[in-house]
Amino acid sequence: MESEMEKIAEKYRIHAKENGFKLNPDEKMLEGTLKGLIENEKRYGKKYCPCRRVTGNKEEDKKIICPCIYHKKEIETQGHCLCRLFVR
Repeated sequence: MESEMEKIAEKYRIHAKENGFKLNPDEKMLEGTLKGLIENEKRYGKKYCPCRRVTGNKEEDKKIICPCIYHKKEIETQGHCLCRLFVR
């Protein structure tokens, strides 16, 4: 699981850099969020944000696949996304 977490973290690190923000430097928070993403992928087949509720409606749930459609606006207004994976 550790190497899986590292791969996911690197993917999101690149996404963050390309978009002008970064991964949360709090390692415990980052680890918890990454574990949640991995668990959601095992459970639902997609990396749904662990801070969002999966409804079972595939069209609605597309919006919460990490990085969700809300993360950029949340970072802009709050300094971090809801699950705190990304920070300004």
